[in-house]
Amino acid sequence: MADETPTNPVDPTGDDVQDALSQAQSSVEELSNLVDEAQLLADNEIGEDSETGHAIEILGDVELDCSIELGRTEMLVEDVLRLAEGSVVELDKLAGDPVDVYVNERLVARGEVLVLNDNFCIRISEIVANLAEEAEEAASEVVSQEQSTEPSAA
Repeated sequence: MADETPTNPVDPTGDDVQDALSQAQSSVEELSNLVDEAQLLADNEIGEDSETGHAIEILGDVELDCSIELGRTEMLVEDVLRLAEGSVVELDKLAGDPVDVYVNERLVARGEVLVLNDNFCIRISEIVANLAEEAEEAASEVVSQEQSTEPSAA
């Protein structure tokens, strides 16, 4: 048994070490490429590709009309004409019910009324619309409109 020679002798100074290092380096490069591709796919899924991301960035400074609705009611014309200081108008929501947050007359969220530094404010408790998806769609429309209005190269 002492005379047995190893079946896979290792020559630490030979080409085997170089081959192993080369294989390890190529494996690291392949993994790095896969990670880069996965990151690119993830970025595209959340709307961070260059054209759409740039369009959203451009639209970031656009002012939108935001309103908070405590509740609604229907009134007859004669009841509206009878309104005076001190009149009470009953709404369709109870105290403590969430208020509706509208952006450009579109319901986007609900929240609760708070007072902060003597000012009313809203703590958002629910997002109603898929805002990120809609913003990406709007940005894509802007990009496609820009591309359709560009003069074609002849």
